[in-house]
Amino acid sequence: MYGQNDLSKIKSNLADNVGNKVRLTAKKGRKQIVTREGVIESTYPSIFTVKLDNQNEFFTTERRVSYSYADVLTKSVELVIYTPDEGETGVPAEESSEMEDIV
Repeated sequence: MYGQNDLSKIKSNLADNVGNKVRLTAKKGRKQIVTREGVIESTYPSIFTVKLDNQNEFFTTERRVSYSYADVLTKSVELVIYTPDEGETGVPAEESSEMEDIV
């Protein structure tokens, strides 16, 4: 069973990484998985928001998605956080020694 400590660890880890680039993999339903990249924009008491990178240069609108911390806990959403010193072409943070485990 998951406890309150697990949710608070996820909240604090995401709050510490606001502004960092992430790769987001979300399970949208039956056999539908979406993988996008973006930046953790902000955290709130129950949710966090990610500003997605534009994948199409013809559209200039900014897209934002929000997920609850429980989505991360139940693995409906998986995040790979890139550390700030890696830049755009860096190794995902989960493969780096500097990464803390989200869950």
